[in-house]
Amino acid sequence: MDCGRRKFYHEDPFDCRTFLDTYFSDKPDMVFTDDGLKCPMMNFHYVFSSGFVKGDVLIDLSVGSLIHHLYSACDIFKDIIILKVNENCNMETSKWKDTRTGAYNWQHTSAHAAKLEGKSGQIEDKDQRLKTAIGHIISCDFKNENITYPVVLPLADCVTSLFLTTAISKDEDDYMRNLEKISKLLRPGGHLILFLVLNVSYYMVGGEKFHAFTFDENFVKNALCKLGFVIDYYAVQRRRSDSNIIDYEAVMFITACKAE
Repeated sequence: MDCGRRKFYHEDPFDCRTFLDTYFSDKPDMVFTDDGLKCPMMNFHYVFSSGFVKGDVLIDLSVGSLIHHLYSACDIFKDIIILKVNENCNMETSKWKDTRTGAYNWQHTSAHAAKLEGKSGQIEDKDQRLKTAIGHIISCDFKNENITYPVVLPLADCVTSLFLTTAISKDEDDYMRNLEKISKLLRPGGHLILFLVLNVSYYMVGGEKFHAFTFDENFVKNALCKLGFVIDYYAVQRRRSDSNIIDYEAVMFITACKAE
């Protein structure tokens, strides 16, 4: 039985680079390629290429310095705004955007994005187009009603999030409060797109165990409906990785429209 305190992504020191290397790298022993890289990229590509999610402004709130899910968005949205609750991850994302020395190499995902679009020879172009589309990388704090206070952002046409609500929510009430604050960033008629891990309770980063709020597919659907969203599309993929550093059962992609 694990009686030790589990750390929280947004409250405790978090090694962003180790997190990326463990769950999102192109290393030969990285076992989460299907669930963490290919599945979200395939679903984001499908939704954005279908044409029913569109607009000018996209706001992303994701764990770590993840950007691979945004490649499919940069051809649609003129202004992508990234929000980070962890300052270390904010700096890591900025380093990649500004092509600074030591920035994380996302070439394996830009190559996959180009492949999904049938443009395998345009890897560097895809990478630069996303960097150009990202206009701002801003710190945020879910303790505030306006999580970007004192900055007031324009309402987004689309809000995307990978794993964040799982990592920062302590219980059901906390999850609903966090999800509602995210929904306030979105204009009526806009789309919220979530990529989630189901029935997870922890994940390991550099030998440290971090908290994850446990929920199932029905909980997510009901939470969105309570906040006035209409679900357009969802997909669930049973776990394909074999590792004991995280205990999830499946990954879920869900797109929902905010009521007008």
